[in-house]
Amino acid sequence: MASHDLKRILANWSYQPGQITVRQITGDDGKPKIQMRLDLGILQMETEGRPDGQRPFNCESLLEYHRNRLKEYARVNGTDLGFELTSDECQSLREEAVMFYHRYLSLFVLEDFRGVERDTGRNLEVLDLCRDYAAEEDDAEALEPYRCYLIMMNTRAKAHQAIRREAFKTALAYVDAGLSEIESYLAEREGDDEDDEESIEDSSEAAILRALRAEIAQRVPEDPVSALQARLEAAIVAERYEEAAEIRDRLQKLRSRKRRRRTGDAGGKA
Repeated sequence: MASHDLKRILANWSYQPGQITVRQITGDDGKPKIQMRLDLGILQMETEGRPDGQRPFNCESLLEYHRNRLKEYARVNGTDLGFELTSDECQSLREEAVMFYHRYLSLFVLEDFRGVERDTGRNLEVLDLCRDYAAEEDDAEALEPYRCYLIMMNTRAKAHQAIRREAFKTALAYVDAGLSEIESYLAEREGDDEDDEESIEDSSEAAILRALRAEIAQRVPEDPVSALQARLEAAIVAERYEEAAEIRDRLQKLRSRKRRRRTGDAGGKA
């Protein structure tokens, strides 16, 4: 009789406290699977669709199912006013979101940043759906404490994809947009709830993005004009006037070349 004991499998893959231990394997169906090691076992997830492989109501996910319901309701009624999610429906959406949480954490460790962007983006849609349509206020607010974390993870995923392409300025733009979104959200929450005093300065998610921004900024190629200007100012302060004169000449030549290139580009477009 075949044994259902997982002891041998668990013994060959030890749990590391304080670490997210994940791996990607090929399942018996030939498709890739993600496994996360927990203290009492292993989570196995599909890499696409719903992590447990289920298709509720023949949809990719409960989120898709309720979005379809909302779309049909608005089509029939000409408005979304009156559309509601019950407490049980919100609870099911939250439980589904936890599955995607486990997967996007695993994908981040595996550096599948496209997948992280996808899964964090869809979980943000769950927050929006519950916020806008939950029948009960508690359900509308239940997931809001996780919004900044989701924004942060989504932003990191976008930035890391840009870094891989060596598009460092694009990565900086993603981080700045994420910081702005967190700041706007916290300011709005502070205005709505006097007891909620968290600010952008207190936000751990914002701190993570600021650290990422500093790391990316170091990899942005320095503008040669700015670099020479800094050297010129340093030479003047140190009263190294011959060096300053040489740097000034180089600056003028560099700026002249830039102007000629801009003029040439403009002429080519005319």
